Amino acid sequence: MVERSLAHASKHVFPRTVRFADIDSQGHVNNVRFLDYLEDARFGMLHVDLHKEGEETFKGLVVARHEIDYLRPLSFRADPVLVETWVTEIRPVRFTLDYEIRDDEEVFVRARSVIVAYDVENAAPRRLSQNELTYLRRFA
Repeated sequence: MVERSLAHASKHVFPRTVRFADIDSQGHVNNVRFLDYLEDARFGMLHVDLHKEGEETFKGLVVARHEIDYLRPLSFRADPVLVETWVTEIRPVRFTLDYEIRDDEEVFVRARSVIVAYDVENAAPRRLSQNELTYLRRFA
């Protein structure tokens, strides 16, 4: 199970609608679909919200690793779930995001992603910029 440290973490909160297409034959969100939930939250945190703030968004990021702990089944519902995301580690070329997919009463999923800064033009890892590091520290 992925260990979690919530002390001092400022979380990015992304409301995610449970879509009918997410539901499998057993009547709950298919485990593979949770990767979409994480991607939507990550995109919101690292691109959409920065764009709204008038800041430059992260350029060239790749996911190097995902870990997911499925804690409870999530069924179709009208109210969105919350994907809470925070930074647990920052290194010169990579950072780690932890997530919880939850509502007010239950945690359905805990997950972790290792994200690598990537230079698309040179097809190689790159160092995180000072602006990127400053932004990530808001959620560390």
